[in-house]
Amino acid sequence: MYFAALLARTQDGWEASDTELDDVETLSDLTDLAREASVDEDTVLVFIEQEDAWFGLVRVEGEEDPRIYVSDAASAARSSYGEILTNELLGRDNDDPADDLDTLDLDGTEDGEPDVETEDDTELDEIVAVGELVPAGPVGDRDILTDLGLSEKELLALETEALPEIAEALGASEVLEAVR
Repeated sequence: MYFAALLARTQDGWEASDTELDDVETLSDLTDLAREASVDEDTVLVFIEQEDAWFGLVRVEGEEDPRIYVSDAASAARSSYGEILTNELLGRDNDDPADDLDTLDLDGTEDGEPDVETEDDTELDEIVAVGELVPAGPVGDRDILTDLGLSEKELLALETEALPEIAEALGASEVLEAVR
């Protein structure tokens, strides 16, 4: 199960809204969604969290390229929205992202996903459908929130259910709670 929220910076602080990702098939779609929420091309943060697995941040400022951070690339790569972020971070091209999304169940797992195990019976979390390795652990811009009050060290220490801690550091706890 996913939770997604947008935090848009305004002159009066942060405005939060939960958001539906149903129409998001590419990073461009996600970036456009963030830009629509922007006030005067100021900072917008998109939070995507998959329960007990991973969280991702996309920071959009005006027309600049988005900055991305994913807490666990191997877990995220196995989910539809996480795959969008990890593909961008790892420099992979999706020939037709719609084809990939059609094979994914939006609860974060692939239809009919087999349990893949190694000879010592441990699951291979790093292997995605195409057989390429994805690093376990965080990937992306670790300084994504440094100027907003959350250091790289603090970001790396966060695990699942990180959104409330991030909102606290940004001074946006109350507005986030209103949409959560």
